[in-house]
Amino acid sequence: MNRLDCDALDRLLDECLARGDFPGAVVVVGREDETVYRRAAGFRMVEPERRPMTEDTIFDLASLTKPIATATAILQLVEAGRLSLQDPVSRFLPDFCGGDKDRVTIHHLLTHSSGMAAYHNYLERQEGSGSLFADLCRLPLAAPPESRLIYSCLGYLLLREIVGLVSGDRLDAYAARHIFEPLGMPDTMFNPPEGLRERCAASQQLPEGLLCGVVHDENARALEGVGGNAGLFSTAADVARFCRMILHRGELDGARVLSPAMVRRATSRQSLHPGGARGFGWDLDSDYTPVMRGDVFPPGGFGHTGFTGASIWIDPPSRTYIVILTNRCHPTRDGVAANIRRGAANIVGAAFAEPRPYVLLPRPHGVVLTGLDRIAQEGAAELQGRRAGLITNHTAVTRNHRHAIDVLRETGVDLRVLFSPEHGLRGEIDEVIRDARAIDEATGLPVYSLYSTVQRPSEEMLEGLEALVFDIADVGVRFYTYTTTMAYCLEEAAKRGLAFFVLDRPNPINGVEVEGPTLDPPFRSLAAYHRIPVRHGLTAGELARFANAEYGIGGELTVIECRGWERSMWFDETELPWVNPSPNMRSLTQATLYPAVCPLEAANISVGRGTDQPFEFFGAPYVDGELLAAELNAIPIPHLRFVPIRFTPRAGRFAGESCGGGFVFTADRQQLRPVRAAVSIALTLTRLWPDGFDVTPSRHLFGSDVVIDGIRALRPAEEIVADWEAQEAEFRRQREPYLLYA
Repeated sequence: MNRLDCDALDRLLDECLARGDFPGAVVVVGREDETVYRRAAGFRMVEPERRPMTEDTIFDLASLTKPIATATAILQLVEAGRLSLQDPVSRFLPDFCGGDKDRVTIHHLLTHSSGMAAYHNYLERQEGSGSLFADLCRLPLAAPPESRLIYSCLGYLLLREIVGLVSGDRLDAYAARHIFEPLGMPDTMFNPPEGLRERCAASQQLPEGLLCGVVHDENARALEGVGGNAGLFSTAADVARFCRMILHRGELDGARVLSPAMVRRATSRQSLHPGGARGFGWDLDSDYTPVMRGDVFPPGGFGHTGFTGASIWIDPPSRTYIVILTNRCHPTRDGVAANIRRGAANIVGAAFAEPRPYVLLPRPHGVVLTGLDRIAQEGAAELQGRRAGLITNHTAVTRNHRHAIDVLRETGVDLRVLFSPEHGLRGEIDEVIRDARAIDEATGLPVYSLYSTVQRPSEEMLEGLEALVFDIADVGVRFYTYTTTMAYCLEEAAKRGLAFFVLDRPNPINGVEVEGPTLDPPFRSLAAYHRIPVRHGLTAGELARFANAEYGIGGELTVIECRGWERSMWFDETELPWVNPSPNMRSLTQATLYPAVCPLEAANISVGRGTDQPFEFFGAPYVDGELLAAELNAIPIPHLRFVPIRFTPRAGRFAGESCGGGFVFTADRQQLRPVRAAVSIALTLTRLWPDGFDVTPSRHLFGSDVVIDGIRALRPAEEIVADWEAQEAEFRRQREPYLLYA
């Protein structure tokens, strides 16, 4: 084990002070429960008098308020069943309504994906203009929800108000009682009393006086010092205790403030929106992250900064944390904290960070290319000049978001007709399409829907063509209609001697894992066509090669392969742009959970369709969510955890009805076996609610009578799984000749 170079940290801190980055700082580095470095240096005040920095100096934490106080309070209330991450904000603040605001949820506010503006100064509001929150509710969104990440202090002001409305205590009182006191953080508070001002680090000099022990953020001052975005004061020692609680998965010295499952979820990627990855209150990957993480720590940690010069970085794999508190806004806002943050992270990372086989290092842009990316770069010699039809939808884009239609036409393909799968050409339709033929306004090309009364291209549709091209993103699970449409089109092309091209794309949930029973022939349909396990570990191109040979299609098939993709890679390791494959598949998290939750939905269960997070929870009006979560967590199902929830779908099964159920998330996607989990969930529902839940209609999703009969008979899950393990092994052998990637 390497030793921390404390002399290097001392030199770094001295250099920052000598350069005038800030007047003073307290730095604490911890590993496990050991403090391996602690130092106070410089001055906590230089004007109007000089006061030395001490280890017990109390700092204005600014935006560290978000993860330490506000997000933690909200997540505690979720765990207590008082609110849900999927609750619309308008449930608590009815004036926050109209247009896209009706779609904004607690989850959106926590992850900065609500579309709310970043900041607005409410400190100088005119008297008699109504409450600050009334103004905030009237403020229009800066962007549609989920369209991009906007780091919004305003969203956390709303969360502050919601904590008060739900708990009955203002955020400062709630956090003191439920977070700071249990964790033994006596110097953490909003609005330090006069008796502690002597220990406070000074902040900015304003015309009306020096801020010292008074919150720097204008909106927090407008709210009597208690803002959900800012307002918290603390010492480095107290903040270190909070970091240790996170590393101990929600507990410290016998006091539990969050469940291990919630800590894992809060510190995991919750969005793939442009602008950076966020957890619940935590920054995982943004423009600020490289400064906090430095150049040595691999991805896998999380942290947060504060405008006044505070920061936290926590690296769970190495059990390390770094707390840096400076007064860089004193006496003006011109101070700098980036140098101490990056330098300290590099010194600590060099001592403690270890290579992580389960986290790939960032890949340079351009390393992973789809088949379409390769055509955009290299041309399409085999297709050039051919009269072709394109089977596609909105997912067929290059790394820089150019669509396959444009790329193919620009490279000399004579594109004559378009074919669209389920959900249509734009991926927006969530029902059977009535009109089989339309015209694409952008190109003037005819578009034939293959999710209507017509599911295969007819002789008339294919007239005059020499080739068909398929480019649609898949999700790596058997029950997804896009790859059935691919097989149907390959069959029709083979009958007519047309060449068939697949522009390949990565399997988003990796190409290694194979899981579940092989589809029984009686259940073949558009929803589930291929005689393969539920999770097949193939790309669309590999699946086309498998179908062409194993089903005796015998078509003239060419796969334009991906470049740089490895079978073990998950989608977020490709750095390719995420495009929702279908209306209810909005993130890699949902794709990961899809084979665990989707098999239930034919069995009188809502799987979250008609909500903001399909496939992340499930339930029904007859389900008791607390009982369900307790039973499932007690089994336990490896690498899955469940939290009780109530939700009301806006569409789909049980639309408009309040449902009890379970919020599900994985603690380790690499080890998760979702199809095995689906069996355990179905067994639990069958046992607890036999009059409401009937797994029989899910035959076509599980794809096996043996599995369904076993669930109905309440056979042990391990016995049901054992029945299909030989099928998994046989499919791994069977698929081997068709694999294109290592």
